[in-house]
Amino acid sequence: MIRIIATLLFAVAASCAAASPARVVSMNLCTDQLAMLIASPGQLVSVSALSQDPVMSAMVDEAKTYKANQGRAEEVFIMRPDLVLAGAFTARSTVAMLKRLGFRVEVFQPSQNFADIHTNIKRMGVLLGHEDRASKLLVSFDRELAKFASDSSGPNAPLAAAYYPGGRTSGKKTLMNGIMEAAGWRNFGAELGITGIGNMPLELLVMNRPDAVINAENDALGPVLANENFRHPALLGAIKSGMGLFTIPNRFELCGGPFTIEAVRALDGLRQKISVPVGRSQ
Repeated sequence: MIRIIATLLFAVAASCAAASPARVVSMNLCTDQLAMLIASPGQLVSVSALSQDPVMSAMVDEAKTYKANQGRAEEVFIMRPDLVLAGAFTARSTVAMLKRLGFRVEVFQPSQNFADIHTNIKRMGVLLGHEDRASKLLVSFDRELAKFASDSSGPNAPLAAAYYPGGRTSGKKTLMNGIMEAAGWRNFGAELGITGIGNMPLELLVMNRPDAVINAENDALGPVLANENFRHPALLGAIKSGMGLFTIPNRFELCGGPFTIEAVRALDGLRQKISVPVGRSQ
């Protein structure tokens, strides 16, 4: 009987080991970073080229140790992975072709809040066979997040507006909204009833004068037409008269992960420097 039980346990262990992929290719910036955090040495063989871009990626140094891919099906085919990681916005034609060719492709949705970060980290741990590593990441993540002031939220919290090229903003169900709330800010876009990424007229922004306007890094520097809203006299005048324009590095807010804490930390520090006008209310 003991021998039978031992044989069964060995078979289960062998099955679990076999289920863990040995060659993983990631084609998405967000899955790149989660995989780099959780994969064992040699398990992850390639990440997307975006993960090596210092503006976009929070893990540039780590990414440079992997072969970069451009997200093309032929590249992935040559590498013969037993697991391909993709994002919801990875080219559908590429994902479909890889599936037709028999590759296992797992698609991740972008994190819209901190609960989604938990879900994606746990899922990555399961897929790579390293649930223990994922759990440790989450324990550390939650410990860091708990350091920031949830007691500062509410109707008297300072008001911030995310403002991007083309007059876009982040409303409810966005990672930026979660970052703002965790750092003790109210999100103007959410209070306007915007869900996801929506449009915010410049007149509305200037008239309401939030305590801070949050701009993604480098968005206002390019010569493209979409950045003209940052050169509008009304916005420049409001900034000159005291409305703050601040930037958060893209690499900390584009994807959800442990590095998202750095965006919370930046906004928490900004909140502590700002005195909210008396009578500011929702």
